[in-house]
Amino acid sequence: MAKRDYYEVLGVEKGASADDIKKVYRKLALKYHPDKNPGDKVAEEKFKELSEAYEVLSDPQKRAAFDEYGHAAFDPRARAAGRGAPGGGGFHDPFEIFREVFGNSGGIFSELFGEGRAADPTAPARGADLRFDLQITLEEAVLGAEKELNLTRPETCDQCHGRGAEAGSALKPCVTCGGRGQVETSRGIFRIAQTCPRCEGAGRVIEKPCRACRGSGRKDKSSKVKIRIPAGVDTGTRLRSMGNGEGGLRGGPSGDLYVILHVREHEIFRREDDDLLCDVPISFVQAALGAEIEVPTLSGRASIRIPAGTQPGTVFRLKGKGVKNLQGLGYGDLLVRVALEVPTHLSSAQRGKLEEFAALCDNNSHPQAKSFFERAKEFFK
Repeated sequence: MAKRDYYEVLGVEKGASADDIKKVYRKLALKYHPDKNPGDKVAEEKFKELSEAYEVLSDPQKRAAFDEYGHAAFDPRARAAGRGAPGGGGFHDPFEIFREVFGNSGGIFSELFGEGRAADPTAPARGADLRFDLQITLEEAVLGAEKELNLTRPETCDQCHGRGAEAGSALKPCVTCGGRGQVETSRGIFRIAQTCPRCEGAGRVIEKPCRACRGSGRKDKSSKVKIRIPAGVDTGTRLRSMGNGEGGLRGGPSGDLYVILHVREHEIFRREDDDLLCDVPISFVQAALGAEIEVPTLSGRASIRIPAGTQPGTVFRLKGKGVKNLQGLGYGDLLVRVALEVPTHLSSAQRGKLEEFAALCDNNSHPQAKSFFERAKEFFK
């Protein structure tokens, strides 16, 4: 099935700002997160689709490539080693679609697009970048953490050290193309030169391929990679671990590892940019008479003073108890919203006292109710 347009996936306009894209992605990622939809395959696929779209549109270079060439700008085969992560996101030469159709013939398309003979496949080549999706807690996102990732990836072969050849083995001319790197085929009155399928244009091949890696210069290995998560990250944050992608070919440098973070929902706190929000229940007595209460923060306990006559929904701000800003602009705040908890089981003594209190109340005791009913009295006629 054809992939949907990434802008359509996120439900944003093509000209949407990076901040708008981030806000929309964060909202949708929370909605379809696997933790919130256990066992729901549709939500899981939707979450993967959202992550893939955001991974491209949040990167200025990848977004520019997608805007110009669409999905053709990315080669899924080059990122198949992403270990099941949705969308490898590696940049793909958009002119590859022409080469797949016409071949690396060095003909008219090579002249138009500035291509010459195919690169030497026996030369050192950089390894591919990898993507790893990592779920973390809100505490880890706010306070920072160190995580250890278990990866299986192609790494440089220990036996041939990435050369792809047995010790003492040399390169020899390719017998298929006679060392030219190209083979010619006839199609009616035309003769078409194409890259040699055996040597891939190099004109030479390894005499004795390494038996351990079968000439590829790499073998799949399991390894552990430690990454540091800085304080203040959020869902969609991308961390780069240099040199921890796929191993290079024939002694080339390794690619990089990109870790995409997904923050789980918290049972107490919610996050809005650099602020944290939580709802704290208080009793009728505390709201009416005032009190000092303890509230939780991610760094311990804190106290706030509830003034007498506090109304439900009142928000108290604890400065600097929020999230560290990634750009070094200080810390956000903790916003504590009080919710009035009405008792559900009253003893006869409690009920009696409340009835006495009710008898003593007049309109002056509840000014908001008095104001409301004065404004709404015409509806009761």
